[in-house]
Amino acid sequence: MDLGGGLSLANPVIAASGTFGYGLEYAGVADPAALGAVVVKGLSLHPAAGHPAPRMVETPAGMLNAIGLQNIGVERFVAEKLPWLRERGVTVVVNCWGTTVEEYGEVVAALDGASGIAAVEVNISSPNKREWGRIIATDAKRTAEVVAAARGSTRRPLWVKLSPNVTDIVEFARIAEAEGADAVCVANTYVGMAVDLRTRRPVLSNGSGGLSGPAIKPLTLRAVHQVVRGCRLPVIGVGGITSGEDALEYLLVGARAVQVGTAHLYDPSAGLKILSQIKKFLEREAIDRLTQFIGTLEG
Repeated sequence: MDLGGGLSLANPVIAASGTFGYGLEYAGVADPAALGAVVVKGLSLHPAAGHPAPRMVETPAGMLNAIGLQNIGVERFVAEKLPWLRERGVTVVVNCWGTTVEEYGEVVAALDGASGIAAVEVNISSPNKREWGRIIATDAKRTAEVVAAARGSTRRPLWVKLSPNVTDIVEFARIAEAEGADAVCVANTYVGMAVDLRTRRPVLSNGSGGLSGPAIKPLTLRAVHQVVRGCRLPVIGVGGITSGEDALEYLLVGARAVQVGTAHLYDPSAGLKILSQIKKFLEREAIDRLTQFIGTLEG
């Protein structure tokens, strides 16, 4: 699958950041090299502890999380995790973030010298980073600044993960395009909360969190459809995908690839099952190449 910037994936199913660890954790139950790519946990310039527990709660048809982008930092990832992934032929996409515009440039630059990374995914859309003041991807000026800083720090394909918590997501996709992104990921989680009637307090220590899972698929599917029609960049659809049919719906409206997130938390082989289901659908419908199907929605 052609995702711009000279990057082509063997298949369209990608493990989403935050739900597949660094790829190593799932090796005993699912082959990460069999996926189109693995997007590793979001990395920062220095290790980050994230938020205190409780930071995950199940909701009807989904879950809320406020992990806070806990990670081991770029240096340890490159030294301890990346060699294993490289040796096993995993297509690695590194999700990364910073607290300031300058940090975004620095973390991307730190990754640029490491071999075995296929693309960089810039996270400007987490709803759980208080340090940002607000979600970066809801601020047009800051979005442009961060994407420009990242673009200026790497020659690798650059993906930008957008937020659905905006009035017009197409506007932000166009900003990413104008600042040199090669693809956009649509989208991150929706801001939500859960409360405890007995304690009369929020369930999550952060107060609110990001809603993911099957509940959000219709909302994100529409967002993908809008961005595909309103932006020239390749779009990667992510949100509520649990089956091959879900993935195919995203591809039908024009996504070039999909990311599987929450489904991996309860079934480590979810991505591989979804890939198998896509292949069976294409065979059943006598479609020779997936590109013949992508973006063929009528009406």
